[in-house]
Amino acid sequence: MFKKMKNIDTAFRHIRGFTMLLIVGCVFICCFALYKSFSLVSGMKNKIYILANGKALEAFAAERKDNIPVEARDHVKTFHELFFTLDPDDKAITANITKALYLADASAKRVYDDLKENGYYAGLISGNVNQTITVDSVAVDINEYPFRFRCYATQSIIRPTSITTRSLVTEGALRNVSRSDNNSHGFLIERWSIIDNRDLKTISRKQ
Repeated sequence: MFKKMKNIDTAFRHIRGFTMLLIVGCVFICCFALYKSFSLVSGMKNKIYILANGKALEAFAAERKDNIPVEARDHVKTFHELFFTLDPDDKAITANITKALYLADASAKRVYDDLKENGYYAGLISGNVNQTITVDSVAVDINEYPFRFRCYATQSIIRPTSITTRSLVTEGALRNVSRSDNNSHGFLIERWSIIDNRDLKTISRKQ
């Protein structure tokens, strides 16, 4: 009888030990699952997905200060491409200039008004002239606000009889503004000026 009681006591201790081990294991698994869940949620906060052409593309969120040089250069590049890419079409010119002027202050509007008053755009239309631009580089100084920049580009002016290549160097400053559909980078170009715009070469086109 005592042997039987001893066996029962031993079995009970084994069951109790196994039960405690199982409970500890369950608690460990639950804690690990909670930890991984919070880590996953925290990681998802730094990810966004952009729908483009029916495909979900993953993007990553970051502090704006980490992207200022990249966004600033792209803002300056976009402005110059819009302002200086011109076709012999009044509506196309107006559409491009309108988009460009959302990215800059009155200093760009003054340059546009001067060119328009001097008949530059009318000459493009009447002469069937295309103008394109290639932005070679943009230097931005983010050590002092507003951020100073200098843009180096090359213009191609395509006439029916010739193609003229010009150098273009401009400078200005970038000020922070609210982002919008018309200004996705959240910068505004101010005190913009053209400091060099000279002919490099002209080649004749075959008729």
